Amino acid sequence: MTPRPHTAVIGLGAMGLPMATHLAAHLPVTAYDISAPRLAQLTEADGTTAPTPADAARHADLVLLAVRDQQQVDNALFGEHGAAETLRPGTTVILTSTVGPDAARTTAARLAEHGVLTVDAPVSGGPVRAGNGDLLIVVGAEDKALALARPVLDLLASTLTVVGPRPGDGQSLKAINQLLAGVHIAAAAEAIALARGLGLDPATVVESLRHGAAGSFMFADRGPRMVETYENETAPEVKSRLDIFVKDMGIVTGIAKDAHVPVPLASAAQQLYLLGERAGLAAHDDSSVVTLLSPKSAASPAQKGEGR
Repeated sequence: MTPRPHTAVIGLGAMGLPMATHLAAHLPVTAYDISAPRLAQLTEADGTTAPTPADAARHADLVLLAVRDQQQVDNALFGEHGAAETLRPGTTVILTSTVGPDAARTTAARLAEHGVLTVDAPVSGGPVRAGNGDLLIVVGAEDKALALARPVLDLLASTLTVVGPRPGDGQSLKAINQLLAGVHIAAAAEAIALARGLGLDPATVVESLRHGAAGSFMFADRGPRMVETYENETAPEVKSRLDIFVKDMGIVTGIAKDAHVPVPLASAAQQLYLLGERAGLAAHDDSSVVTLLSPKSAASPAQKGEGR
């Protein structure tokens, strides 16, 4: 493989687009997505586009999947005009989506029937870090597949951890990452809801606590967006959809059940995201869960002069 492998990116969502545009500055990139505006953005970043996943993968050395869930993985690879129609033996597929260990192993087995290698490489860090090549990537892959994928992974990751030699190993560690992330967002929502209930300024609370022992990446990142929810008439920009955590916390609690490991905090956080989905917030930013605990229209007892 050349040092600048032709890379197909399938999925130009919140993470896929910044990853693809970053790669396009260094490698030849061809991408597929259902969104014409996102394809146009990639073209502006010197990438090329294709009308189907099969066309995107036709001449690719590497195929990077950045889709939402396992159903989209199956459609992108094995559906009508899926990439598997044109993948050449020896091509490597990099699975960056969070789908769970069993799904990654099943996908790898199906690709192996076509002579295609799989690198299980779920990513974490958010869109800004994706666009800067500053992601955490956790990998499960055999040595040959990992070596072939290195030109892309090294461009995208500031921290790359090889967890084990099998697809599914990376997904296992990513599930633990999502357990922490999902619980931290839920805890941030509770903290800001309590601050409002006590009549405190949420912006002051976030700015103060983000620098202390109670701070976390999620509190520092989602906290200001939760504050924005109350300050503005319009909802915050969607940087991470709430239904992503419905999916991911479902993966967490599912594999924990299979391993007979109790995860009470993850289970409670999962219920909060499910409540958000039921309340019509699935396509909203995940920071919107705070409104379930402290509705925008609610006045605190402190504001009413009560409870003093």
